[in-house]
Amino acid sequence: MKDLQQLTGINSAMAATYAERFILDPDDVPEGWKAFFSGMEREQLAELVGWELVAAWEARQQVRQGHIPTNGASNGHAAAALGSDEGWRQAEQLRIDWAVRELIEVYRRHGHRHADINPLLSGQRNGQVHFDLERFGLSTSDLDRLAYTGDLPLPERAPVREVIAALEATYCNRIGFEVYHVESDEERQWLLNAIETTSGQVQLSPEEERLLLEKVSSASLLEEFLHRKFLGAKRFSVEGAESLIPMLHIMVEASGRLGVREIVLGMAHRGRLNVMINLFDKKLEDLFTIFKDDDAEVLLGRGDVKYHLGRSTDVVTRSGNPVHLSLCFNPSHLEFVDPVVLGRVRAKQERFGDETGDQCLPLLIHGDAAVIGQGVVAETLNMSQLRGYKVGGTVHIVANNQIGFTTDPSDSRSTRYCTDIAKMLEVPVLHVNAEDLDAVTYAAELAIAYRQRFKRDIFIDLISYRRHGHNEGDEPRFTQPRMYNVIDDKKTIREMYRDRLIAKGSLTAEQDEAIVSAWTNKMEQSLEASADNAHPTVSAGGGLWSDYKGGLDDKVEKVATGVDRERLLTILDKVTTPPEGFNVHSKLQRLFLNARKKMADGDQPLDWATGEMLAFGTLLGEGVSIRMSGQDSQRGTFSQRHAVITDTQSGEKWTPLDAVSASPGLFQVWNSPLSEAGVVGFEYGYSLDTPDGLTIWEAQFGDFVNGAQVFLDQFITSGEDKWDRLSGLVLMLPHGFEGQGPEHSSARMERFLMQCSEDNIQVCNLTTPAQIFHVLRRQVLRPLRKPLIVMSPKSLLRHKMAVSDLNELVNGSFQRIIPDQSGVAPAEINRVLMCSGRIYYDLVAERDERGMSDVAIIRFEQLYPLSASDIREALEPYSHASLHWVQDEPWNMGAWLYMQARLRETLGRTQLIRRVSRAGSASPATGSRASHNLEQKLLMDMAFGKLEHDRYGAMADGAI
Repeated sequence: MKDLQQLTGINSAMAATYAERFILDPDDVPEGWKAFFSGMEREQLAELVGWELVAAWEARQQVRQGHIPTNGASNGHAAAALGSDEGWRQAEQLRIDWAVRELIEVYRRHGHRHADINPLLSGQRNGQVHFDLERFGLSTSDLDRLAYTGDLPLPERAPVREVIAALEATYCNRIGFEVYHVESDEERQWLLNAIETTSGQVQLSPEEERLLLEKVSSASLLEEFLHRKFLGAKRFSVEGAESLIPMLHIMVEASGRLGVREIVLGMAHRGRLNVMINLFDKKLEDLFTIFKDDDAEVLLGRGDVKYHLGRSTDVVTRSGNPVHLSLCFNPSHLEFVDPVVLGRVRAKQERFGDETGDQCLPLLIHGDAAVIGQGVVAETLNMSQLRGYKVGGTVHIVANNQIGFTTDPSDSRSTRYCTDIAKMLEVPVLHVNAEDLDAVTYAAELAIAYRQRFKRDIFIDLISYRRHGHNEGDEPRFTQPRMYNVIDDKKTIREMYRDRLIAKGSLTAEQDEAIVSAWTNKMEQSLEASADNAHPTVSAGGGLWSDYKGGLDDKVEKVATGVDRERLLTILDKVTTPPEGFNVHSKLQRLFLNARKKMADGDQPLDWATGEMLAFGTLLGEGVSIRMSGQDSQRGTFSQRHAVITDTQSGEKWTPLDAVSASPGLFQVWNSPLSEAGVVGFEYGYSLDTPDGLTIWEAQFGDFVNGAQVFLDQFITSGEDKWDRLSGLVLMLPHGFEGQGPEHSSARMERFLMQCSEDNIQVCNLTTPAQIFHVLRRQVLRPLRKPLIVMSPKSLLRHKMAVSDLNELVNGSFQRIIPDQSGVAPAEINRVLMCSGRIYYDLVAERDERGMSDVAIIRFEQLYPLSASDIREALEPYSHASLHWVQDEPWNMGAWLYMQARLRETLGRTQLIRRVSRAGSASPATGSRASHNLEQKLLMDMAFGKLEHDRYGAMADGAI
């Protein structure tokens, strides 16, 4: 017989594992393994699992088929098991035990398919897997036979019917436990023990039941009141899923008991107003004032609709432990708040020193169509266990309305459950009937306990429905008439729970009337008070943000960003000195570390990466925390940064900037997953809770930010205007036309500039290491907090002209506009070329080559905000000269259209401005290097007046 290793060609332990699973259930192994074991010799199978298991299996197979061997059976091992009356009885018992073992496994694995979890199909089993006795070789005559119960919380041996009853009560009740796919043995066994020792049910005292009734009543009565008083107004009612409100209360209570200090909540608009009133203690009169909306001037040009707003509050739980709650602002883009929540939680945990994630918990509420339909969910889930992004697990609730606007589940997903996306993390999913408040309570407490113990995500699929349409003005019966025939006949969850408590004697009708009366009176009084109530405004400027401000750029005092020369030299020395015994790659040592030593000695000017590094190093020395992430940001896409260096022999990591930090852990640079939306959202969220730090996201190429466009439009550029939320997030977007094709030329500067207003963001296109040094330091040191968009370079990282002297970091400051550096007096200038970014160096080289000393070149380093006085100061000396705006980009892209309007506004028509650019195009750039070079030549000809237009359509005109 062949050796087992040769036979399987894999590790024998793995083969043994699959063999045992095959014996227990041939369908429980992949088809290839099933065929392999089915054709295996008995001796080979026994080598894997042992003769006892093989013999028992064979005996069981024969008994199930009705073939009971006699003493003369040729099968020695089976005969030994069955060749006597005692052997026959043992085989029969073995048959029962094995059948029950299979039953237990199948209930654990597939019971959720039969659970009574859909309130619109009450009492009807959902699924195709059946627990028919015949499938397991059993009959009704076996139900009173004793069977081994394994690790079930039953006597060691119990009648088969009792085992089945226990499994039915646990796995086919109002919660469908989908936990058997959890890969970790420890986690899976903990879940099974927790579920089976309680039969998946909770025992509540009459006091706890009345408290649940109060919570669901407050949710239901509020919606009914709003429906009566503000008929037709959009509110995205939680009716049909009112149990979400008591579920959240239970989670807050459970979290407080287990040591959680803060919960950050993210959700879309459905049920949001109810959550704000009943969990976040928003004043009813404020809500009613917003619904009335009778002050037209208070929010002119700003603010957001009421069901997008956020809020925070402090709750003291019944355990006596306080919990701070934060509800994130969220636009209509549903799931895009998910990574924002995780970023905020990560920042809070780091501030607490909460390395395990015990003290701050993220809680996300999804919609059923959105959770599996929007890709940002998968991006967010993928970050769950990554070092740079993990937060110790997230609790997810899916408010499952069983419809997406008007779209049925069969048209919106390819899976059984909307939560099947959670299986990518191999985490548990609890499918809960939203009409059963006991089941809701059990699932909520189990979810918090699991998350706190294992620091992993967990999902609750709260299966419910919408009592109204997508919004209160919608008619759902156009598209789902049969569904709404069922819904129309249903009592509310509040009514069902009230009736149940009265029936069991836990509640009297008078007690229920008191609950209703108290809430109704409170709402009526608040509605009356709202008549004199000022329209509430959003303010998020307290707490951590007390020392920071938004508003207008020119209203904030300037700060000195220069740094003492000795400090800079000390940093350069420390970051170029590896730990003793650390093996640096020879090329990296020569071209990177040695080069920086030369910069420190004054033998070589500073390059771009060194200017950036010195900005980081000086801030770290001042106690400022820095977090940077992006695809390959540790090394740098262009092999320029090397913020983390790897030992060539041991593989250990060295972070040079750690040597200059005021304290450990201040500097983080993470290689991100291949994601834009999820990571940008995470870093934006992180920046919301670190106003005193520097948070950076770097694109591999600037155009990659397209994948995060929702965050640019709905959060980063508009968050201050809509929600009064400030952020100092920095986006570094490599930009510049260098012949690398349409996808790696443009960071779409024009899109950012188009959204610039009210000093909402800062847009820079820098040209020197000193400029990146000063702009990064300015970003942290002055109290203004605005997102900073940096059109960062590619070729300028190593361009021989894009360098700075150390003195520029010592004595200099950030320059929004850099004047002409030629030294020629303005009176001798006849032609002024205005530009931004990389093309400046092309223009300088061309001017020198052509010997045109009458041409001045002015760099616009900050395109927004840019004051009229800055522009006039830069251009007034050249009032006699012709003015030209020069850019790499086609005329319909880049800065031209923005600058055209800005210059017209500032200069009026006293000076004519002409454009030099590529022709208008639907695509940013050509994919041909040769064509790129030709276009660049033509641009230079046009810029220096040697060509008015060319046959390719580019024009040196565009006068304003």
